Amino acid sequence: MADALKIGIAGLGTVGASLVRIIQQKSNELAVTCGRPIIITAVSARDKTRDRGVDLSAVTWFDRPEELAEKGDIDVFVELIGGAEGAANVSVRTALQRGLHVVTANKALLAYHGVELATIAEEKGSLLNFEAAVAGGIPVIKALRESLTGNAVSRIYGIMNGTCNYILTKMEKEGLSFTECLKEAQRLGYAEADPAFDIEGNDTAHKLAILTTLAFGNRIAADDIYLEGITNISIEDIHAAAELGYRIKLLGVAQRTDTGIEQRVHPTMVPVDSVIAQVDGVTNAVAIESDVLGELLMVGPGAGGNATASSVLGDIADIAKSQPGAQRVPVLGHPAKALEPYRKAQMQSHEGGYFIRLTVLDRTGVFASVATRMAENHISLESIVQRSKQHLAPSHHQTIILVTHATMEESVRKAVASIKSEGYLFGEPQVIRIERPKEEA
Repeated sequence: MADALKIGIAGLGTVGASLVRIIQQKSNELAVTCGRPIIITAVSARDKTRDRGVDLSAVTWFDRPEELAEKGDIDVFVELIGGAEGAANVSVRTALQRGLHVVTANKALLAYHGVELATIAEEKGSLLNFEAAVAGGIPVIKALRESLTGNAVSRIYGIMNGTCNYILTKMEKEGLSFTECLKEAQRLGYAEADPAFDIEGNDTAHKLAILTTLAFGNRIAADDIYLEGITNISIEDIHAAAELGYRIKLLGVAQRTDTGIEQRVHPTMVPVDSVIAQVDGVTNAVAIESDVLGELLMVGPGAGGNATASSVLGDIADIAKSQPGAQRVPVLGHPAKALEPYRKAQMQSHEGGYFIRLTVLDRTGVFASVATRMAENHISLESIVQRSKQHLAPSHHQTIILVTHATMEESVRKAVASIKSEGYLFGEPQVIRIERPKEEA
């Protein structure tokens, strides 16, 4: 049997501790399936005295991850610290420059420094694996880097944040407000004390940026993503969606268009009978549409210690099985130096259906005015409903709900701006895009 693969782990939080436990418990099975033992020889974390429920007596402790990356007796540096800058960035660069293989679950690091890190890894002949950085236990990275070779991807989309999906699911199933569901998510540990990174869509955006590069061969462009979170989704929107045959999900979507690559993260209405609409709770789902395979949908746990540790371990196992000097799969699916500049498609050119909810003054002519503004902007309406129920609008106001046929984003924005200028609108209009799976589009 080949020599043992020596692992150094930086970060012993939920995922790190789970990884240590799994490797220790399954050491015999791993040695057989990987063709060599996998052993943890060094670790680094902030608090050496904390009880993590795993035996660390036989490993070397480093107080600083940078020191572990520079001096540890290891073959693989596993980064589970998090964050785009600081110790995570420095230690991963140090490990790669040293010629070590690296496994990371850090989507922020890859979203902002992935191309540079991939360049270093490819120059050094090292592997940089990051399956756990996107969608937890779903092997979407391996699918895009290896399994779909020869496929031209046209669109990739999915539910990539368990916190948001849990909140939206609970709002629908239990009829609770966004605020109530967020508090419950925090109590259960699904949402952070400061949940902004998740609920404003940033977490999904980082993951989408990585998938976009793997799918389309462009340089990562994390700051060129149209971004909306779920904080403005109300229980009225949830109810209206259900009555119209839709569910609301926070989707990340990337697709090729005639004007470039469109990347967007926003609440989306999906048909209630579509597969992705059935993905509830903290579960994630990623769909890939390509010319040869058609649509591939992968569903699974998107977060949590065991799910993420499973993906990290899968990356480590791939390294253990790799042969020295063998041809490496490019880190980002294409050689880092061959990645094309990102050409951003304007969201104004997005074409699709829209749900529009307006709260307006209850007076004669408003309904006709709204319909006229839509027609002036060449927007064809699938349905238009006027309601004055008290649970949908305050006294002396009524709710108008419109669902458009496929139309241009620019047209919708102009129509809504015209309506706002009329003076009968109460509060801000709610506009939610409608996304249909390929076979339903």
